Amino acid sequence: MIFRQLFEPTASAYTYLVGCLQTGQAALIDPVIESVERDLDAIYALGLTLACTVETHIHADHVTGAGRLRALSGSKAGFPAASGAEFVDFTIAEGQPLRIGELQLRPFYTPGHTDDHHVYVLESQDTARVFTGDALLIEGCGRTDFQNGDAATLYRSVHDKIFALGDDTLVYPAHDYNQRHVSSVGQEKARNPRLGGGTTIEEFVEIMAGLDLPRPKKMDVAVPANRACGEVSQRLAASD
Repeated sequence: MIFRQLFEPTASAYTYLVGCLQTGQAALIDPVIESVERDLDAIYALGLTLACTVETHIHADHVTGAGRLRALSGSKAGFPAASGAEFVDFTIAEGQPLRIGELQLRPFYTPGHTDDHHVYVLESQDTARVFTGDALLIEGCGRTDFQNGDAATLYRSVHDKIFALGDDTLVYPAHDYNQRHVSSVGQEKARNPRLGGGTTIEEFVEIMAGLDLPRPKKMDVAVPANRACGEVSQRLAASD
């Protein structure tokens, strides 16, 4: 297996490249439109072909690169079925594994940050990885105050789905704002100040209610663009 963690500094966003050595097929998880050329350069340098892009959810802080990557490389764009996104090539739901060559991504429905959020588990010979999107960050989590988010729902998603994975499972989030790259399920269960260390659901709901965060700067552009697979021009044409 080939694995790369790629970083976009404006949104402090991680994109993940997963490649199958046997078939040369690759996938990108949560691509960002500003980094499309970088991502394709990395894929081609590794001798891979981009088969698909996969989203954890409809992002509010950046526009996906899925549509542009499809136009440039012929890749297919996958979004959670719960997102209702338009112009997608396939939809994603829990219980329906995604194949990337001989690799397999297992989706788990983890609403709470948004109502369409999924995480993806990738198991390989060396270790298991979970790509947690915004549901679980390193010593944190995504906010729950827009896009039908709900703190109690997020708590249950993390505890019932992510924390149920093995403690050695590596946690790769969609963002980090402190130059951290990876955690583990065991570490987050023990040390996450919002969701770990025995925090109750009532305590978590109170924590999230008190955050008083500013509205994401790109939300009014990013959310409609991402509901159109990053293809703003297609959405406008469809509405004419």
